Amino acid sequence: MRYVCAMFKFAHISDIHLGPLPNLTLRELFSKRITGFVNWHRNRRKHLFVNTLDLLLSDLKTREPDQLVITGDLVNLATKIETRLAGEWLRTIGDPYDTTVVPGNHDAYVPGAHDKSVNEWYPFIKSDDDPAEWPEEDHIFPTLRRRGPLAIIGCSTSNATLPFSASGYYGSRQARETVNLLKKAGDEGLFRVVLIHHPPIRGAASSHKRMLGIRRFAAAISTGGAELVLHGHTHLNTLYWLRSHSGNVPVVGIASASQGPGGHKPRAAYNLFTLSGEAGAWNLLCERYGLTEWGDGVALDNSRLLYGEEPATMSIPQVARML
Repeated sequence: MRYVCAMFKFAHISDIHLGPLPNLTLRELFSKRITGFVNWHRNRRKHLFVNTLDLLLSDLKTREPDQLVITGDLVNLATKIETRLAGEWLRTIGDPYDTTVVPGNHDAYVPGAHDKSVNEWYPFIKSDDDPAEWPEEDHIFPTLRRRGPLAIIGCSTSNATLPFSASGYYGSRQARETVNLLKKAGDEGLFRVVLIHHPPIRGAASSHKRMLGIRRFAAAISTGGAELVLHGHTHLNTLYWLRSHSGNVPVVGIASASQGPGGHKPRAAYNLFTLSGEAGAWNLLCERYGLTEWGDGVALDNSRLLYGEEPATMSIPQVARML
């Protein structure tokens, strides 16, 4: 089947970092969490605000996207109560059919946290054909969700790391299965959107925050083909490009959805994508809506045509900030 799309809208947010932190026990702090706890109180809590996230989501809903995708870091230290509250938050913003999630490094902050996060948020993560309950002995990623003309392919780089490290890992098994899903969705004429937390671009994150398996991911995109890659992690609004057999693939990052004004990172934002056309002749408009300077509203601050009559062209692997 080849889809001809009149118009389909999907939005992207990332790095929610729901706060404030709950009260932690000494047992919970006796781990890597102590470094994150200190960092939160020294830095993050000064700039990450719940009301910022509320403003962003309120504005986003007025755009009536058909699908919302979230590329990880819903929580801060991946405690049991944080993970549960994040699940409750997800259920308040929409039906699992209309929201797709992949985890980030903060969602797997300590050993065992990744599986607990996936289990709690499973309805928002699972592939269309997966069972209602997650069989924990099975690998869940990559996932595939078909929504209208979209094939949403969720990848995970989420894993527990040592203190002062926030790296991600993308392994060979996941790469092989990603290629298979990309080819399958391509044969169906779908617009393939790949979700991943860490930026799959060399130099996009500092060495202790980088993604291990960047070359492996690039090879999967090159072999399987894709139309768009969305990521978070850096809390920056960025645009990169990867090669595939069908042309250059935009790789788009977004600021933290909770970042208030006055910090050294860009204020909270979301990207709204408007898709039309069909395979081989897609039109894709990317509009970024961001928190205003005074933090009292949300406004359009960037618009770019990624596919269409005036296709974006850049040298590889050059990066352009969307200013």
